[in-house]
Amino acid sequence: MNVTELINNLIDLGFAEDIGDGDHTTLCSIPETATGQSRLLIKEEGILAGVEVAKEVFRKFDADLTVEIFINDGAYVKPGDVAFIVSGRVQSILQTERLVLNIMQRMSGIATITNKYVKLLEGTKAKVLDTRKTTPGMRMLEKEAVRIGGGVNHRIGLFDMILLKDNHVDFTGGIENAINSAHRYLKEKNKQLKIEIEVRNFDELREVLRIGGIDRIMLDNFTPKQTREAVQIVNGRVELESSGGITIDTIRNYAETGVDYISVGALTHSVKSLDMSLKAI
Repeated sequence: MNVTELINNLIDLGFAEDIGDGDHTTLCSIPETATGQSRLLIKEEGILAGVEVAKEVFRKFDADLTVEIFINDGAYVKPGDVAFIVSGRVQSILQTERLVLNIMQRMSGIATITNKYVKLLEGTKAKVLDTRKTTPGMRMLEKEAVRIGGGVNHRIGLFDMILLKDNHVDFTGGIENAINSAHRYLKEKNKQLKIEIEVRNFDELREVLRIGGIDRIMLDNFTPKQTREAVQIVNGRVELESSGGITIDTIRNYAETGVDYISVGALTHSVKSLDMSLKAI
């Protein structure tokens, strides 16, 4: 299943859970032939995200709805800005309102916090990564929001990269077994996937470097001081990623060590939505 199909399924699910057998409030109060307009009003400053998805929500529900865009995804917005105006059947506008807002508020919140992290990395080579700590069903939209905010997607799911974490290493009997098993699997399945492995200490780091065959090493819960030492040990031989409890207050310290990537689960798992509303004109 591709990205477009997943997003379409999400939109269908959104309609199903919100409208059910009909928006009886709208159907009883608004004539079927009534037409009108609503505007997407921004009520909080941040980075806008979800405009393109909103257009698809309107299109899927009622192809006759038209959307005039004033502000595109990725733009900085402030209270009072109008991102777009949607025109057409009032019944359709009212029935799509909540799904559009739920998606755009969530995506804009993620893009906004991601952008704050990205700005803290300016002047370093580090890039901020998202994780798989996403809302079930919303992953594609949340990861798109990270990209809109200037971040980088780690992996979309379990299918597009091999990431040997501590449990994989322990269950397979050690780092060497885990790495060798990954290479055998890729050869047997004729797949070309990058391999990343998590290390918990310097002994594991040195063992991974000795064995080789890895594209990226994840430094799990290393302090900034330990991370700087790890960067010196690796000396550019493979990509390095810092992970584990890194916050907006500590990310700059990690970035200045020279790591390539810093993964932050908070980009998607504990985000405040950006305030906005869809108001009748």
